[in-house]
Amino acid sequence: MSSNRIITGAHYGLRDWLGQRVTAVLMAFYTVLFVVVVLVKKPIDYLAWYGVFTPWWMKVATLTFLAALFYHAWVGMRDIWMDYVQHTGVRLVLQVGTIIYLVACGMWALKIFT
Repeated sequence: MSSNRIITGAHYGLRDWLGQRVTAVLMAFYTVLFVVVVLVKKPIDYLAWYGVFTPWWMKVATLTFLAALFYHAWVGMRDIWMDYVQHTGVRLVLQVGTIIYLVACGMWALKIFT
């Protein structure tokens, strides 16, 4: 019995490569936006920092940045675990731990920004 299931291939690697580049560009745009907003507002106390993140568009931009960051981190860490951890069980534990950590960070970010 043969299986036609493809475990890896060009589309798998291309998708991850492209995902890394797109998320990097999104994070770069947000960084420029954030620097401009901070230079304009010149926050020096809590209320000024709160004012930076009050507009809905800044909340959306920040949450988009965080989603891009988490995906970018996941692809990078997954590749590191796959490349350098040979034992399948240890690699699985590390990948699951990474997922749990990134999901927890995402939930924490949602709690902060919503």
